[in-house]
Amino acid sequence: MTQRVELATVMDRLAIDAVITGYAVAVDDADWTAYQALFTPDGRADYRSAGGIEGPAREVAGWLAEMLLLFPVRQHLIVNRRLELEDLNGYTGDSAELQADYLNPMRLERTGEANGDAGPPNFVTGGRYTFSLLRSDDGSWRVRRATVHEKWRHAGRE
Repeated sequence: MTQRVELATVMDRLAIDAVITGYAVAVDDADWTAYQALFTPDGRADYRSAGGIEGPAREVAGWLAEMLLLFPVRQHLIVNRRLELEDLNGYTGDSAELQADYLNPMRLERTGEANGDAGPPNFVTGGRYTFSLLRSDDGSWRVRRATVHEKWRHAGRE
């Protein structure tokens, strides 16, 4: 592999990492415009294993916006990322598959909290995401499919 090919591969890995981080931040910040912009025009998301829906990113963003109103405090931690870039005889192709574990602590809305202290999470889920990504015509990476594989959940008591 030449240095130019190796540099391109590193740049693709960094760009894909930015997309996945953007995904977590968009969900946590309820930025549904940013969420949808991370997907290809035909991009889909599947939250069925977590009790949700599967469908076009636009539709899933609407569902998430409604469901996550219950949890104004949330944080997605996406870790242990395993990325497989399409290999075209030593050159990076235009598709990639990524698996990553997640931990998602959330806090139900409570009234009367002083100084914005929401307290500890009272709902935590964990599992694995799988992302299929494509390079768009402008060279940027976009999510073609995001699938949640929830492995566990814990609802704490107050």
